[in-house]
Amino acid sequence: MDPGLITGLYEEVSGLPTPVSARVKEEQLPEVRIYTVDVEWSQRDLVRGSRLFYSQQWTLITDSNNHKSIRAVLTPGPCVPVSGELLSGLSPLQGLRAVVMEIAGHQLLEIWDQHGIWKCLNLTALNKHGRVYHDAQFGCLSWSECENKLLYLAEKSKNTSMETQDRSVYCEDWGEGLTNKSAPVICVVNLQSGSISVLQGVPTDVSPGQALWAPDSQSVIFVGWYHKPFRLGLRFCSNRRSALFKLDLDGNCECLTGDNLSVSCPRMSPDKSTLIYLQGQVFGPHSQCLSLQQLDLKSGKTSTLLDVVNRPQPGEFAGLYEALARCCWSADSQRVVFSSACRNWKSLFLVDRSTNKVTSLSDNLSDLSKLYGSWKLLTVQKDLMVVCCSSPNTPPTLRVGFLPLAGEAVTWHTLQKPLMTFDFHWTVLDVTPPPEEDNTHYSGLDFGAVLVKPSHPLHEAKTPLVVFIHGGPHSQFPAEWNITAAGLTKLGFAVLMVNYRGSTGFGQDSILSLIGQIGSQDVKDVQAAVLTALRMDITLDPKRLAVIGGSHGGFLSCHLVGQYPDFYRVCAARNPVINAATLLGTSDIVDWRYSSVGFQYSYDLIPTAEALAAMLESSPITHAAQIKAPVLLMLGARDRRVSPHQGLELYKVLKSRESPVRLLWFPEDGHSLSRVDTQADCFLNTVLWLQQHL
Repeated sequence: MDPGLITGLYEEVSGLPTPVSARVKEEQLPEVRIYTVDVEWSQRDLVRGSRLFYSQQWTLITDSNNHKSIRAVLTPGPCVPVSGELLSGLSPLQGLRAVVMEIAGHQLLEIWDQHGIWKCLNLTALNKHGRVYHDAQFGCLSWSECENKLLYLAEKSKNTSMETQDRSVYCEDWGEGLTNKSAPVICVVNLQSGSISVLQGVPTDVSPGQALWAPDSQSVIFVGWYHKPFRLGLRFCSNRRSALFKLDLDGNCECLTGDNLSVSCPRMSPDKSTLIYLQGQVFGPHSQCLSLQQLDLKSGKTSTLLDVVNRPQPGEFAGLYEALARCCWSADSQRVVFSSACRNWKSLFLVDRSTNKVTSLSDNLSDLSKLYGSWKLLTVQKDLMVVCCSSPNTPPTLRVGFLPLAGEAVTWHTLQKPLMTFDFHWTVLDVTPPPEEDNTHYSGLDFGAVLVKPSHPLHEAKTPLVVFIHGGPHSQFPAEWNITAAGLTKLGFAVLMVNYRGSTGFGQDSILSLIGQIGSQDVKDVQAAVLTALRMDITLDPKRLAVIGGSHGGFLSCHLVGQYPDFYRVCAARNPVINAATLLGTSDIVDWRYSSVGFQYSYDLIPTAEALAAMLESSPITHAAQIKAPVLLMLGARDRRVSPHQGLELYKVLKSRESPVRLLWFPEDGHSLSRVDTQADCFLNTVLWLQQHL
């Protein structure tokens, strides 16, 4: 196929916009109540090679006496480009908008009111701190109750007098995706005086983040990640030792949670009485089923609102696995709304604090013909939920609905349909491992997969199947819009996205079952899923099978072509783990290298022959001599999680055996290969590689 046609098709599927955040304002008029929904969208632009962000506004009119009944939705306003914004926050009372901007290398804090810009501070020129944090891990921008102070995080200012003699001293940071983020400080700006202060009193052994004002606005609550004896990679890792702290403006600090726990996502109730947060275990699986804790701010007592789900019952809530939306409370402070993985779906849930009962707010999970396989909460404010829905054939769709009364269903309204939907057929597979592959410690577990294929194949012959494997390994392929899967399906391939045992959404037992079993249980699970799909759908071609994946998905892809050399015809792997033993000293998550093969990790652990042997035995490199399928490797030179030398190791082995191999090297990209131009390049080369060898 012509590369230009492939690129044009990729531009079509990748250029569809996605809503990433939302805000809701409410206004009471004599006969109606007005809700204004501001939504920020992200859109890839291949011409610029970057992501564009823009905002759009909708106006909802409801009855004054029954404000949960939407009478009309006005035509949305125009799309307004949002250029250079790093952070933004709306004050609830006056409607002031705070924005942290990046312009010509300077970071500015702007405050906008109804008459235009009210105040602008050049944070870089003031030199009170380093760069402002705007990532999801640490960053925040929080208004005080009086709305004359703002709270944010920034890198600690370097001591210029020591800079000359210390410029060669190694400085730790928080790893992949958080490069140059080392020592965050909590900053407060007084909008009346224009002064900025860096709060003192944070314990010296923690790095603060995710800060918010306590009810009196005289103290702040924050998550503190312990960074001694050294920092481990933090991104995508919910197993890092951390705690909640309360710090007053005079520098007095107290710890609010227990020791040796992992906490994140503190969210204050509207009535300021309760703080909820996520809690997990330290070390072990780097992503896990989490509990939802609630802290009574008056009594100081903590209780569990949602516990870890070890083994979910069919059709029931399967646990909480992902971050909470910044606004997730009902107006009466009695209910919490969240999205989470649930088997092969991403669903929307509500938990009632009075009963601890969990209710699904998305469509019936038993209805496989439902339109949306994924529901992601953007915000809930004034009891109006704003969600992003999608499925493998339906790009992101913006919907709203009011929180229902007990026992009632949500009446959903679509604000923005996607520009197009696609004529794909998709289904969800449930897979039971054969008896000989059952895990004796966690017996009886099953897993799943999502199969997407063209509704009308391009040719009369059977459809080639691309097996697409997620990374993590503790993550998930929900039945949602996926650009890679959509592009491949549009080109005539069927795509099987496998959620092997260890994926999120199947309970904590499933996650724990993979510990000590990587390179074996997960490989066999993917193979079982493929055999199940081939048995259930005779239109799939068993003689034209490809396997693709990134990170742990690349690890499994390389395992599969090595362990089943006559089964798969071609492989494409992004930043794969090839030799876990040689990765040990170069990964930012060294703890996972031990945990994955069943060893307990501690900071002072020194490699042993036994541990290194276990890592080597679990690795694809041990099967490299059996690989027959042509292998495409795509590597990010700046990858801190899986060194690009992993892929190079396999490249050299295959080259020495004259096996077909091609390597793409992206000098400016990291583990996720997330740059827009990189993703387009990877898709084009993957498709050409598949077409050449299938």
